[in-house]
Amino acid sequence: VQLAESGGGVVQPGGSLRLSCVGSGFAFGNMDLSWLRRAPGKGLEWLSVINTGSDSRSYAESVKGRFIISRDNEENTLFLHMNNLRPEDTAVYYCAEFRGVSGSMYNGYTGQGTQVTVSS
Repeated sequence: VQLAESGGGVVQPGGSLRLSCVGSGFAFGNMDLSWLRRAPGKGLEWLSVINTGSDSRSYAESVKGRFIISRDNEENTLFLHMNNLRPEDTAVYYCAEFRGVSGSMYNGYTGQGTQVTVSS
């Protein structure tokens, strides 16, 4: 299983970003997928999950109403649309196969990630 995140950058508070995660080496369309993040000095935080058919999505309270998870199975790509960004959203963002809603379940299962910095 290989997942490669991209799309991070520096954005002002209130701004938006769209992260992408391209999968390879496995049946992308058969896997429930999650986004997570690790803020400076903190552990992994689970953010969201989407099922294979995109008809079920869940979010952590910290991002509910601001972030939207989506996927394109034909392009083997997972997305995270992030709106109304806050300085506390600054973190490295990761995608992974869904393992549960606790970030600790993903230790050792994340890749390089993509850095998001929210700052004025």
